[in-house]
Amino acid sequence: MEQREEFIADLKFGLFSVLELCARYGVSRKTGYKWILRFEEEGRHGLADRSRAPKTCPHRIDPLIARTICDARRRHTTWGPKKILQWMELRFPTMSLPAVSTAGDLLLRRGLVKKRRRRHTHLHPGVVPPLTSAPNDIWAVDFKGQFKTKDGVYCFPLTITDLHSRSLLVCHGLLSTKAEGVFPIFERAFREFGLPKAIRSDNGVPFATTGIHGLSQLNVWWIRLGIQHQRILPASPQQNGKHERMHKTLKAEATIPPCSNMRSQQRKFDTFRTEFNHERPHDALGGKTPASLYMPSNRPYDGKIPPYEYPAHFIIKRVTNAGTFRFKHRLLFIANALKQNLIGLEETEDGIWSIYLCNVLLARFDERDFIIRG
Repeated sequence: MEQREEFIADLKFGLFSVLELCARYGVSRKTGYKWILRFEEEGRHGLADRSRAPKTCPHRIDPLIARTICDARRRHTTWGPKKILQWMELRFPTMSLPAVSTAGDLLLRRGLVKKRRRRHTHLHPGVVPPLTSAPNDIWAVDFKGQFKTKDGVYCFPLTITDLHSRSLLVCHGLLSTKAEGVFPIFERAFREFGLPKAIRSDNGVPFATTGIHGLSQLNVWWIRLGIQHQRILPASPQQNGKHERMHKTLKAEATIPPCSNMRSQQRKFDTFRTEFNHERPHDALGGKTPASLYMPSNRPYDGKIPPYEYPAHFIIKRVTNAGTFRFKHRLLFIANALKQNLIGLEETEDGIWSIYLCNVLLARFDERDFIIRG
């Protein structure tokens, strides 16, 4: 700064030309004229060093976009930068959105996310791949882990999802896992969305029992409606991984903290379901929302159960209220869940009989010992 002031002072004396002064002070002629011009425009302050930062930054986030990203994170505290950008792309298609890493750095600078250790994902060798090609091919059903609302009442959320579109069809809080409360929920879902081709569940009540073929009153009803019941292997929740992943999001956004009572908790479930289906982008769907891919089934439900249809050579037996049927003067027990249902018996070999409910093979027995084996 002092040398520049001396340069200007010597110039004012007029004893040296600009070229001679530049050589004397060891600067180029361009730099000398730059100092002279700045002094004439701004005086002594013009000789100070200036910032070398660029006046414009092409990759800087637009303030409006940055504010929108931060507002979306504050509203959806479990969404990461990738999901936020997918959500913005659906609602603001004309916006020039930044990269995921840039949005992540912005949220980190604003203190809206915490830096966490990167984990490697491992594929479980026993995962059962879902065989779906269209919505309503397979529905997944389960109870998310129970929890208490603030008034001390246990809530058991029953959830149903469509595995193809990832759409959350039902999220309803019940007071227990008893079948009496589950039947109306499924009937309402069937009337609204139609009948799926198959339903996948675990082996817990009320979806299955320890009896023959895991029969329960609920899955007997499904079989009568022409719905295949798929049961995952015991202690293998990874075989229903898509549904379990939804439960993780449900727990984070709709159960922590719990609401004051069941009514307010159900309102929170309904809000979560709407947001999950219509607003939240899904990575497995290429950033699309589940609602954009889901459509009701082409098999409507009118509340009626189709009649039994068995081939002419079958022997038809009605199961008693005690879960038994009579065959050749013998009373054989099969399952309480089949009471008042018609089963079909087919002799496949000499003295070997197969037991069917509609088109589902339940068990076989041998006339030599009359023991029913699943």
